[in-house]
Amino acid sequence: MDDGDDKGGLRAALSGLTTRGRSFLAAGVAAAVCAYVLGQGDLLRVGLLLAVLPLVCVTVLHRTRYRVAGSRRLSPSRVPAGSEARVHLRMDNVSRLPTGLLMLQDRVPYVLGPRPRFVLDRVEAGGRREVSYRVRSDLRGRYPLGPLQLRLSDPFGMCELTRSFSAYDTLVVVPRTEVLPTLRLAGEASGYGDGRQRSLALAGEDDIIPRGYRHGDDMRRVHWRSTARYGELMVRREEQPQRARCTVLLDTRRGAFQGAGPDSAFEWAVSGAASALVHMLERGFAVRLLTDDGHSVPGESADGFAGAAQESAEAAGLMMDALAVVEHSDGGDLSGAYDVLRGNNEGLLVAFFGDLDEGQTAVAARMRQRSGAAVAFVLDGADWARGRDGAPPPAADRLRLLREAGWTAVAVRPGADLVQLWQRAGEERTAGATTGFPGGWS
Repeated sequence: MDDGDDKGGLRAALSGLTTRGRSFLAAGVAAAVCAYVLGQGDLLRVGLLLAVLPLVCVTVLHRTRYRVAGSRRLSPSRVPAGSEARVHLRMDNVSRLPTGLLMLQDRVPYVLGPRPRFVLDRVEAGGRREVSYRVRSDLRGRYPLGPLQLRLSDPFGMCELTRSFSAYDTLVVVPRTEVLPTLRLAGEASGYGDGRQRSLALAGEDDIIPRGYRHGDDMRRVHWRSTARYGELMVRREEQPQRARCTVLLDTRRGAFQGAGPDSAFEWAVSGAASALVHMLERGFAVRLLTDDGHSVPGESADGFAGAAQESAEAAGLMMDALAVVEHSDGGDLSGAYDVLRGNNEGLLVAFFGDLDEGQTAVAARMRQRSGAAVAFVLDGADWARGRDGAPPPAADRLRLLREAGWTAVAVRPGADLVQLWQRAGEERTAGATTGFPGGWS
């Protein structure tokens, strides 16, 4: 460090004088001036002592070079809204000298709670200290934690300096989810209900297309004809089992929802979509999360489905992370989602709609033609804005049009229980199967 940096650091250290330090310095200067005017030598010595003490503390604290390492661990790093997470902080003294009094402070967004502060006594050379605090948020999102700050103080409390670490961590608050019941209904559509049966039938069967030998492959699977053709050891591939598919459609149009906050209609829809996708992944489905603008999550594969090549927990984590930060879109229609769905038969479709006018109801009705079965949970933004009391149900005509198109359409009232609506949708699907409606879902 050069002289200019050292002088700048010393000025910063002087700005760290506490109220006690500034009082001592002011009293010392005043005593010295009075002693000079009155010619009192003893008073001059007292004044010099009072003035020099805080300056000495500043110099010593500025020259102190503590070598400490800080780390942070979140448990868990992904937490549902309304639940608590614990943050563990660890400080290691990696120098050969003990530290003085340390004040540890972590930066936390205000929605997670008050900023935590801890006072650490002397940390011996090579020693460590561990503390923890809890955070909680009713609002989903991604919240940065850190950087960690250390406040150094001298034994007399004359000066305090703040040193900051550069690292920070991120807490992901995901939507709340409900444990949904498993429903098995008659009349499953082709391409949806048959997918699971084909998976069991094809699991373990040989694919006629060989692949290169990998360490650990069974030698009994060597395809000798291909080995002779390609000049390297080839084995018969096992066909990947086909899995039933499910698309969870979340309507995020800004104009389709009214109100804001944890109890708003949009947050209910986000929570419902999260519950549905987790439930379907646990049931062994390949699941895709689709929004009204046509964006699919996680979208690593060409068709956007997850769960077939990924573990269910990993796929659920990716989609829950996306739902943690999903916001309203500026689009006014569902054409983007329809363009994605019209490519081929997509199996089961579970949709969470906001307000639907006549045009968007027609678009949603055409979506049903591209799926094996379709279930819609329809929320009326104005209904939710008015609250539970005296609010009329969502427009019956749009629900009727969706049902005529083959949807199982369920109206969602303010504060409705998703589990009960899920069961109700299952009952309506069963009734629809007996009257010739296509579809079926699990």
